[in-house]
Amino acid sequence: MWIHEPPLFGPGIDATLKSLESTSPDLARCLVEFPFADVYTRPGLDLMTREMLTVSPLTVLGYPQAELKDDIRGALNVCFMPGQILEIILQMAVYAGFPAALEAVKTAASVFEEAE
Repeated sequence: MWIHEPPLFGPGIDATLKSLESTSPDLARCLVEFPFADVYTRPGLDLMTREMLTVSPLTVLGYPQAELKDDIRGALNVCFMPGQILEIILQMAVYAGFPAALEAVKTAASVFEEAE
Protein backbone atom coordinates (compact mmCIF):
# COMPACT_ATOMS: atom_id res chain seq x y z
CA MET A 1 0.00 0.00 0.00
CA TRP A 2 1.46 3.38 -1.02
CA ILE A 3 0.80 4.92 2.38
CA HIS A 4 3.83 2.93 3.59
CA GLU A 5 6.15 3.77 0.66
CA PRO A 6 7.75 6.06 1.60
CA PRO A 7 6.79 5.67 5.24
CA LEU A 8 4.83 8.88 5.38
CA PHE A 9 2.96 8.36 8.64
CA GLY A 10 5.00 5.67 10.36
CA PRO A 11 3.68 2.62 12.19
CA GLY A 12 0.88 4.50 13.95
CA ILE A 13 -1.19 4.59 10.77
CA ASP A 14 -1.64 0.80 10.82
CA ALA A 15 -3.62 0.88 14.08
CA THR A 16 -5.73 3.76 12.81
CA LEU A 17 -6.56 1.96 9.57
CA LYS A 18 -7.22 -1.37 11.30
CA SER A 19 -9.66 0.29 13.68
CA LEU A 20 -11.42 2.07 10.84
CA GLU A 21 -11.52 -1.09 8.69
CA SER A 22 -13.34 -2.99 11.43
CA THR A 23 -15.97 -0.24 11.71
CA SER A 24 -16.25 1.04 8.15
CA PRO A 25 -14.20 -0.87 5.58
CA ASP A 26 -15.51 1.27 2.72
CA LEU A 27 -14.43 4.50 4.41
CA ALA A 28 -11.02 2.98 5.17
CA ARG A 29 -10.62 2.01 1.51
CA CYS A 30 -11.67 5.49 0.32
CA LEU A 31 -9.33 7.13 2.83
CA VAL A 32 -6.38 5.24 1.39
CA GLU A 33 -7.30 5.10 -2.28
CA PHE A 34 -8.29 8.69 -2.98
CA PRO A 35 -5.77 10.85 -1.13
CA PHE A 36 -2.84 8.47 -1.02
CA ALA A 37 -3.14 6.37 -4.17
CA ASP A 38 -4.56 9.10 -6.40
CA VAL A 39 -3.64 12.57 -5.10
CA TYR A 40 -0.35 12.14 -3.21
CA THR A 41 1.17 10.19 -6.12
CA ARG A 42 0.42 12.84 -8.76
CA PRO A 43 3.32 14.71 -10.33
CA GLY A 44 3.76 18.41 -9.73
CA LEU A 45 4.24 18.65 -5.96
CA ASP A 46 6.79 16.92 -3.75
CA LEU A 47 5.80 15.28 -0.47
CA MET A 48 7.08 18.20 1.61
CA THR A 49 4.79 20.58 -0.23
CA ARG A 50 1.85 18.19 0.02
CA GLU A 51 2.35 17.83 3.78
CA MET A 52 2.62 21.61 4.20
CA LEU A 53 -0.65 21.91 2.30
CA THR A 54 -2.22 19.35 4.63
CA VAL A 55 -0.95 20.62 7.98
CA SER A 56 -2.12 24.15 7.12
CA PRO A 57 -5.86 23.48 6.69
CA LEU A 58 -5.94 20.95 9.53
CA THR A 59 -4.60 23.74 11.75
CA VAL A 60 -7.14 26.24 10.43
CA LEU A 61 -10.17 23.96 10.48
CA GLY A 62 -9.52 22.77 14.01
CA TYR A 63 -10.28 19.15 13.20
CA PRO A 64 -9.69 16.62 15.93
CA GLN A 65 -6.03 16.70 16.80
CA ALA A 66 -5.46 13.03 15.88
CA GLU A 67 -5.55 13.90 12.18
CA LEU A 68 -3.22 16.85 12.66
CA LYS A 69 -0.88 14.60 14.68
CA ASP A 70 -0.73 12.09 11.83
CA ASP A 71 0.18 14.78 9.33
CA ILE A 72 2.75 16.42 11.59
CA ARG A 73 4.37 12.98 11.85
CA GLY A 74 4.17 12.78 8.07
CA ALA A 75 5.82 16.19 7.73
CA LEU A 76 8.67 15.08 10.01
CA ASN A 77 9.01 11.90 7.95
CA VAL A 78 9.49 13.91 4.75
CA CYS A 79 12.27 16.00 6.32
CA PHE A 80 10.45 18.98 7.81
CA MET A 81 12.20 20.33 10.85
CA PRO A 82 10.09 21.09 13.94
CA GLY A 83 10.77 24.80 13.49
CA GLN A 84 9.32 24.69 9.98
CA ILE A 85 6.15 23.03 11.24
CA LEU A 86 5.80 25.65 13.96
CA GLU A 87 6.27 28.36 11.33
CA ILE A 88 3.39 26.88 9.29
CA ILE A 89 1.21 26.97 12.40
CA LEU A 90 2.24 30.57 13.15
CA GLN A 91 1.35 31.56 9.59
CA MET A 92 -2.06 29.93 10.01
CA ALA A 93 -2.69 31.91 13.23
CA VAL A 94 -3.19 34.95 11.00
CA TYR A 95 -6.14 33.26 9.28
CA ALA A 96 -7.39 30.76 11.87
CA GLY A 97 -6.90 32.79 15.01
CA PHE A 98 -4.79 32.14 18.05
CA PRO A 99 -7.02 29.49 19.69
CA ALA A 100 -6.61 27.19 16.68
CA ALA A 101 -2.89 27.90 16.48
CA LEU A 102 -2.42 27.24 20.21
CA GLU A 103 -4.14 23.87 19.91
CA ALA A 104 -1.99 23.03 16.89
CA VAL A 105 1.19 23.99 18.77
CA LYS A 106 0.18 21.71 21.67
CA THR A 107 -0.40 18.90 19.20
CA ALA A 108 2.92 19.55 17.46
CA ALA A 109 4.76 19.59 20.79
CA SER A 110 3.36 16.17 21.69
CA VAL A 111 4.46 14.78 18.31
CA PHE A 112 7.94 16.29 18.72
CA GLU A 113 8.23 14.69 22.17
CA GLU A 114 7.21 11.29 20.77
CA ALA A 115 9.79 11.63 18.00
CA GLU A 116 12.70 12.24 20.41
